Amino acid sequence: MIDEYQITECPSCHQSLLTPGPNGGQQLLCTLTNEGGVQENLDILPILTEEAYLHAYPEDRISRAFLELCREGDVSAVVDLLKSCNEPDSDDEEMDDEPATPKKSMDEILRYQDPIGDMQSGLHAAVAGNSREVAWLLLLLASQLPEMEFPALVYQQAASLGIMREDQTGKVDIRSLKDGQGRSAEQLAVELGGVWHGWPGSGRLTV
Repeated sequence: MIDEYQITECPSCHQSLLTPGPNGGQQLLCTLTNEGGVQENLDILPILTEEAYLHAYPEDRISRAFLELCREGDVSAVVDLLKSCNEPDSDDEEMDDEPATPKKSMDEILRYQDPIGDMQSGLHAAVAGNSREVAWLLLLLASQLPEMEFPALVYQQAASLGIMREDQTGKVDIRSLKDGQGRSAEQLAVELGGVWHGWPGSGRLTV
């Protein structure tokens, strides 16, 4: 069903499969049976929506993976993904009959905003995931925050992971990106509080 999903109606009786969701949106409920048991009233619409989107825009798959790693706070995995942007395609991919998926640059992934995920950026995702480590990394790589504002530990960690800050002149500052509700990463941090105490008003999460 994930591979074939295109419409939101039953192919047999043509009735809509969608029902109103608890937050005013829509949901597609099903009963899922697998090796883990039975899950009733499981909303699979987000999964189907994502797969349908990635089927249409396969080049965004790595960008969405990047956002998920930012939410998880996995700094090493984020760096590995970004560094892979500079690696040449393998010979196997070049010989494949299928056309190659367009490859995105590191700058494009760093500034990617999710069109089916409230237009969140990597910085929004890091804030939502309460990961200050990832937030510092993204600020180092994709903002014009002055170098003196970074703790020395941030540079040490970046060096140990084999990634360096490049000239940001003329590039979009990740702090300027707004989500689908018009919020900067700082506004999201204000709403969440917790580990972000002291960050709002510092210039780290907005310009």
